[in-house]
Amino acid sequence: MEAKAYDLYIGGEWIKTGSYIPVLHKYTGECISQIARAERHHVQTAVEAAWETFRNDRLTPFQRYKILLKASELMEARRDEMELSLIREVGKTRKDAMNELDRTINTLRLSAEEAKKIHGEMIPLQSTEGSENRLGFTIRVPKGVIGAITPFNYPLLLSTHKIAPALAAGNTLVVKPATVTPLATFLLVEVLEEAGLPKGYVNIVTGAGSEVGEWLLDEERIAMYTFTGSGEVGRHIKARSGMRPVALELGNNSPNIVHYDADVELAARQTAARSFHNAGQACIAVQRIYVHEDVFPAFSEQYIAHVKQLKVGDPEDPATDVGPMISEKEAKRTEEWVREAISEGATALLPIRREGALFYPAVLVNTKPDMKVVCREVFAPVVTIIPYSDLEDAFAQANDSEYGLQAGIFTRDLNVAMKAARTLEYGGVVINDVSTYRNDVMPYGGVKNSGLGKEGPRYAVEEMTDERMVVINL
Repeated sequence: MEAKAYDLYIGGEWIKTGSYIPVLHKYTGECISQIARAERHHVQTAVEAAWETFRNDRLTPFQRYKILLKASELMEARRDEMELSLIREVGKTRKDAMNELDRTINTLRLSAEEAKKIHGEMIPLQSTEGSENRLGFTIRVPKGVIGAITPFNYPLLLSTHKIAPALAAGNTLVVKPATVTPLATFLLVEVLEEAGLPKGYVNIVTGAGSEVGEWLLDEERIAMYTFTGSGEVGRHIKARSGMRPVALELGNNSPNIVHYDADVELAARQTAARSFHNAGQACIAVQRIYVHEDVFPAFSEQYIAHVKQLKVGDPEDPATDVGPMISEKEAKRTEEWVREAISEGATALLPIRREGALFYPAVLVNTKPDMKVVCREVFAPVVTIIPYSDLEDAFAQANDSEYGLQAGIFTRDLNVAMKAARTLEYGGVVINDVSTYRNDVMPYGGVKNSGLGKEGPRYAVEEMTDERMVVINL
């Protein structure tokens, strides 16, 4: 396979640099591309291009709508190319790549519609004595240059969740994709450019986060930062951003509760199917499953039966369910965490097996709350099943986490479901489905150390615009 090189994309032009970084096929390890390594002056130039474009080249809401809608159509036409890119640069299975592409296309469409819906509201100033002759209303205005830093696990979808709403709102961007999976962002921008997006609206700088990310944080002309990734980096961005707003979608340790009155077969099937997609490398992937002791044996048996049917291996094989992790280093880290838990008393219900970056699904019981596989974000195909007898205790264990992105509960009791919605300290609570459920139209974001702000086109547009008050003295 010939390795295509991608230069920096600044002001609508491809900019060469002095060195390049290889992008590897996550299953075979071969080099499938190279990306330019940005230097500080490139970041400064990219921000300058975005700033000048924002000041001098404003697209109308309807123009933004047409560009984003056209981009969704063009992406549909390039489906095979996009899917293959995700399979190779991320290690996604064909099933996961198809799902990511479907969601990306839908996110472009949703963002296109939001471009036409941006509005303010009337403020009843006349209700106050002395303001009888004043008319008040608000408008929403774009913030300016958005600095977007995207993660490796859903590089196409999550780049779109930042870029498309920012464009819909009338902003410009400087984007730094994950160094190990940058190709999807370049393909997205190629589609946007073909759809008619003028030069300067989206600029891409690539390189190590410790360098390029820091240079982006130095740029005062960036009005807002949006980041998806680790809690450590998210806290650093928030500390460095000063008075500028940030949107942070960080880690999670998703709990899923199976109550005694649940449809056990449904719960086992759904949790097994969504525990290991994308090799467990999803913020809302099932990690902890709390099962009432009355149904624990039946659930565990059915769950393991479903997991045993999953095929692990080459992600380009359409039959594969679980592909490689992002690197052998991460797979080794996962194996260490699992074997450490076993040495401390946990029991594995399936053989622990790793082949390079492939880590086979691991299911643990007899765990303890302080084990890494329980209390930290494992971000790997590893699940713990934990029995409980009292629902309040299950809620307490689920909430015993620094994270709070999404949780799930299976129950036939409406009162239990509504109590879970009120009690579980998470940004989203999913009833009779797994924590992994996400529809791109919904507000998505967490509490505690899972982040700040919401994604989803409508909600991201609100984050990426300012509300401005207008008063007219009649």
